[in-house]
Amino acid sequence: MAKFVASYSGGKDSILSIYRAICQGMEPIALIITYNIDKKRSWFHGIPEKVLDSVSKSLNIPIWLIKTSGKEYTYNFEKILKVAKDKGADFCVFGDIDIEGHLDWCSERCENAGIKAYFPLWKEDRKSIVYEFIESGFKANLTVIDTSRMDEKYLGKVLTKELAEDMQKEGVDICGENGEYHTFVSEGPLFKSKVEFSFGKKLISDNHVVLPIFEI
Repeated sequence: MAKFVASYSGGKDSILSIYRAICQGMEPIALIITYNIDKKRSWFHGIPEKVLDSVSKSLNIPIWLIKTSGKEYTYNFEKILKVAKDKGADFCVFGDIDIEGHLDWCSERCENAGIKAYFPLWKEDRKSIVYEFIESGFKANLTVIDTSRMDEKYLGKVLTKELAEDMQKEGVDICGENGEYHTFVSEGPLFKSKVEFSFGKKLISDNHVVLPIFEI
């Protein structure tokens, strides 16, 4: 049985790629997530460590934090991949869909660490991916919005087919692959129980509005 670690973000594409890998008979060793040592939250999706602990417990999969600054981001990512290889991982699973720069970066990290990169969602239709995620029973809330790309009104809402269709009608990429929005997944077929969390006060940073996640 092939063993893997996964580059986990907390978002929908990440979770769906992990779900697919498991359904294909692969065994997860751990999920790895980059953690901003300055902000005390995960990079990009802004999830605090205690909420990540709850995710790990519900998934029954260890989560390894890559605690790093931006300057050492690449080095520390490769470092943990080498640890994964030593622990028996054959692959690192990524949730990227069709951005070539992401493919190249992830593949290079894995090559340098002596591990294979696997992209279960690569080049698939974005709408189909969103629908599969929802139909599989996962639940995600929109926690980050790039207001230069889409309306702030979607912040905090649960990702449904209706919501996705509304976004698409407004010209927003339905999958948010270009950073239009980020999500946090709190329940679904991989989770033993719902991950409990609360939202903090909305934050604004340049073009982004963020709904911070906290433990309950």
